[in-house]
Amino acid sequence: MRPVPYASDVETVSEDEARLTGEIVAQMAATNRCAFERHRHAIRDAHAKSNGLLVGELEVHADLPPELRQGIFAEARTYHVVARLSSAPGDIHSDKIPAPRGFALKVMGVEGERLSPDIAGANQDFLMVNFPVLAFGTIPKYKQMLALLEANAHAPDTFQRLVAGTARGAKELVQALGMEPGATLEGLARDNHHPLGETYHTQAAIRFGDYIAKLALAPSSAEVRALAGQPLSEVHDACMRDAVSAFFAEHGAEYELSAQLCVDLAAMPVEDAAVRWSEERSPHRPIATLRFPPQPTATPQRQVYGDDILSFNPWNGIQAHRPLGGIMRIRRAAYERSSAYRHAMNARPRTEPSQPSDIPD
Repeated sequence: MRPVPYASDVETVSEDEARLTGEIVAQMAATNRCAFERHRHAIRDAHAKSNGLLVGELEVHADLPPELRQGIFAEARTYHVVARLSSAPGDIHSDKIPAPRGFALKVMGVEGERLSPDIAGANQDFLMVNFPVLAFGTIPKYKQMLALLEANAHAPDTFQRLVAGTARGAKELVQALGMEPGATLEGLARDNHHPLGETYHTQAAIRFGDYIAKLALAPSSAEVRALAGQPLSEVHDACMRDAVSAFFAEHGAEYELSAQLCVDLAAMPVEDAAVRWSEERSPHRPIATLRFPPQPTATPQRQVYGDDILSFNPWNGIQAHRPLGGIMRIRRAAYERSSAYRHAMNARPRTEPSQPSDIPD
């Protein structure tokens, strides 16, 4: 099937979106301030816990068909990248509590018209999570779900483990919120599998040059493919960070970056990130290889740089990869507020790396 051409009218902004966005950002800000008071240190209001910081390169494949030669993938070239592996909650919790995992990728030195000229540098950020859809795929559902997520985030660890372990059975709660049970429960109750063996997804759609797509990042080298679906042998407070660090002390890793083009806006909507796009109608197609050499991933210097200096934002990039849909639009306000607050409270400048040597060992 032919991919749907990108046009500005593929997005639909509701009349109450500005009001809902303001309410959600204010609610997240209040929660973030509470976290600061607990830690006496400002953290991200999502994906607060770092599991490792990596430096590598992204090699765009040669001889891509025209529909995949889009944006920063328009020609065969190799980019320097930095990636932050994380756990999804907006506070620091024990890894004994299952949670979604994140993979934020920053591609350095890209060319094109900027989405946010006020963000310095020439980088492109892609933010991914280890589940293909978002449980709360629209702004109204996000607002409903935020209270549940925050209640779980602030609960004692014992209660959180109970919630994570039984979330798949909480169908009445999920259905009462009018959400997809499968997507929501899978998104909230995750297993403690090795984070390097997971496949990561942008979840929401992005502009893909002349078209619309979702991106995915899957293990491709033998060492990380062997980790797919493998539970960690020892689960403790920082087992994710330690597992990543132990792996890269001995091995490098390769991942395949792929694009899934939208071929039907009705069946593959832009405005609802909870809808899974059909692989049968439009399979993921490889566009680039991501490589990481062996390296230290959690030294004190790297942890401080990743937690207090680096920022990742889906709106830090070029117009050819514009984030699409309500969830992406609300992230523009939420990420900017969170980043500004974190850098101000920690008295750290917000800087964008331009070369691998900017990332400390």
